[in-house]
Amino acid sequence: MAEPEKRRSWLVLAGFLAASLSVSLIGGAVTATSVETWYPRLITPAFTPPDWVFGPVWTVLYIMMAVAAWRVWRRTGFAGGAVPLGLYGVQLGLNLAWSVLFFGLNWIGVALAEIAVLWLAIAVTTLLFWHVDRIAGWLMLPYLLWVGYATVLNAAIWQLQGRPIP
Repeated sequence: MAEPEKRRSWLVLAGFLAASLSVSLIGGAVTATSVETWYPRLITPAFTPPDWVFGPVWTVLYIMMAVAAWRVWRRTGFAGGAVPLGLYGVQLGLNLAWSVLFFGLNWIGVALAEIAVLWLAIAVTTLLFWHVDRIAGWLMLPYLLWVGYATVLNAAIWQLQGRPIP
C-alpha cells in the first residue's frame, strides 16, 4: 500500500473509531445521572452485572465494531460498501437511541421494543460484514451477543417493575 493510501486508511479508521466512541461518550453522558438516581430504585434480576462492568465492556465492543467497519471499508470503499456501512451507521444511531430511551427518558417498555430492532440491525450488519470480510463478521459477534443479553436484561427489568412482556 502506497504512503498516501496508508495515511487515508489510518484516517478512515480514526473516523470509525471517533464515530463509535462518540456514541459511547454521548450514551455514557445520558446514562450517568440515571445510574446514580433512577436505576438503583429499579428491581433488577439476579443476573444483572455490577455497574462497573458496563463501561469496559462497551468500550471494547465499540472499538471492535469500529475496526470491523474499517475492514469492510478497506475491502469495498465507501461506495461499494454503502449498504453494510450505512446499516452500521443506522445501528450506531439505534444504540444511542436505546440509552436515551432507557436511561434518559426512563421508558423501559419503549426501550425494550427499540433494543429488539437494534439487535436485528446488528444481526443484519454482522451478516453483511461477514460476507465482505470474515474477520469483520467475527468482530461484530461479541456485540451482537452482548446486545442480546442486554435485551433479556431490559425485558426482565420491565417485567420486574410489574409490567407484562408484550
